[in-house]
Amino acid sequence: MSELYERHRAVMPSWLALYYDDPMEITSGKGNRVTDAEGNTYLDFFAGILTNMLGYDVAEVREAVERQIARGVVHTSTLYLIRGQVELAEKIARLSGIPDAKVFFTNSGTEANETALLLATYARGTDQVLAMRNSYHGRSFGAVAVTGNTAWKNSSLSPLNVHYLHGTDRDHPAFRGMDDAAYTEACVADLREVLATAVAAGGPAALIAEPVQGVGGFSMAPDGLLAAYKEVLDEYGALFISDEVQTGWGRTGSSFWGIGNHGVVPDALTFAKGLGNGFAVGGVVARGDLMDALPANGLSTFGGNPVSMAAANATLDYVLDHDLQANADRLGRVVLGGLTALADLPTVGGVRGKGLMFAVDMVDPETGAPAPALAARVLEEARRRGLLIGKGGLRGNVLRMAPPLTLTEDEAHEGRDTLVDAVRAVDAAARG
Repeated sequence: MSELYERHRAVMPSWLALYYDDPMEITSGKGNRVTDAEGNTYLDFFAGILTNMLGYDVAEVREAVERQIARGVVHTSTLYLIRGQVELAEKIARLSGIPDAKVFFTNSGTEANETALLLATYARGTDQVLAMRNSYHGRSFGAVAVTGNTAWKNSSLSPLNVHYLHGTDRDHPAFRGMDDAAYTEACVADLREVLATAVAAGGPAALIAEPVQGVGGFSMAPDGLLAAYKEVLDEYGALFISDEVQTGWGRTGSSFWGIGNHGVVPDALTFAKGLGNGFAVGGVVARGDLMDALPANGLSTFGGNPVSMAAANATLDYVLDHDLQANADRLGRVVLGGLTALADLPTVGGVRGKGLMFAVDMVDPETGAPAPALAARVLEEARRRGLLIGKGGLRGNVLRMAPPLTLTEDEAHEGRDTLVDAVRAVDAAARG
């Protein structure tokens, strides 16, 4: 046990999870690689949980931040005009596709989702909210309430009246063997049943959904399901919130926002993580009438601060100028194409992906049951081979990979082949 790990355990909460049997300290980074305190270098296929979207030490972002700091102003609060905030809001409003959009900046995805839920519940005059099973929306009281993953729910108490929907649980016995059309039909029928039997008169305030469930193991609804849900919601006047904290900025390759794969424009869209390339920034973009409707005063002390706005503007400009969405689409196919060979292994229950988001389910080779211990072993084996990946899923058995959008073709092949090698090694040991 390292000296830093001992100090961490003494002063940090026990529920603050760390990866690896011997937790690592990342001390430097360049491009899409990082170096730990022992001098070991790794190709990063998890990017600080999808947050270092451009990788490390990107000149355009660093220089933008340095210019702002050199002005001597790192904070003013939202009580004053912030040029970078207005400029970034203009870009995001335009990119959102939401009519007459307005933007409110926060410090995180958790805060962004809290804001969106506040807008929806006030507009609709009800605390009833629909959410997805296996979802994750943050660690605050309200965000936990709409999280459909028990591993991340610390309390059954809730400020909201929440009902959970199907949409990413194709392995459920009731849906097994269904194609996309049949599964979508069954899920929509279940939504109508929930609305008829569990939701009180007046209908729900909103549905909040991730186009690809992050903590849920990159599980995703069939394209078009969320559009079918919105058609039903429209009958009730309910709103739709797309949680794009992990799927925004071209990450899914085929669409700039994850919800674009469903062919629908939401009423509100939340974002965070990659926008600041490591600097703390989140927010919500919503229809102007929704955003303006709140009757009380509001502000955000740190949300939209000048330094984070400098980083976020530079990051978003880089994404657009270099067409990183197209890069995610092209190299996503390269990685996923190689990972599909793993599906034949007894310890692999499934492989999936969209853009630069990939997942591999690890299962017991005898029973097919989720095997979180095997997933943990793959993390160790990948690290030993110089690759950083993540894990997640409802049962902790899913390997998650989401490299920076600046990934090169050589790095795509390297990371893919390293992961394949690590999974095969764990598979052989599990069956031996």
